[in-house]
Amino acid sequence: MSNILLYVSGSIACYKACALISLLTKEKHSVKVVASESALSFVGKASFEGLSQNKVYTDIFDNEDEPIAHITLPQKWADVIIAYPASADAINKLAAGIADNLFGAICLANNYQKPLLIAPAMNTMMFAHPSVQSSLQKLRDWGTVILPCGKGHLACGTNGDGRLLEPEEALSYIHSALEGAQDKIR
Repeated sequence: MSNILLYVSGSIACYKACALISLLTKEKHSVKVVASESALSFVGKASFEGLSQNKVYTDIFDNEDEPIAHITLPQKWADVIIAYPASADAINKLAAGIADNLFGAICLANNYQKPLLIAPAMNTMMFAHPSVQSSLQKLRDWGTVILPCGKGHLACGTNGDGRLLEPEEALSYIHSALEGAQDKIR
């Protein structure tokens, strides 16, 4: 099937990434996870590695088996790249072109050669903040597919926008991105 590069940033919604990995591997997709240090505060490496059957990448310089992972993962391996969940910090860094972490470097090295999907997840007020909205628009203008947020009860106890899209819905967007990528090849 296809190779899915999944970036997981720090959010209470990280547990949903485990469900998405499970759905993808059931469909025989290969999944490699890039996780921020803060994401690993919510879900451990062992969970991501067990579900994906692949090593978890966390740092741009700590990849002995793949010393230039920021180049090889997007340019030679991935068919689709998805940030699920994408925190406000991750979104703002991407829009600023900051590559101080592995995922930022991956996105710069990809340069929209492979589909990039972003699934925001954060508190309603954070999601509504002008910096986040401006960054999402900039990313959209560059060619990023911004997945919709759900509305509802959030972990912080409020109700509103910012809820991470459910794994089954994210899977549907991945399928669409893969079909679109195939259309480019034909």
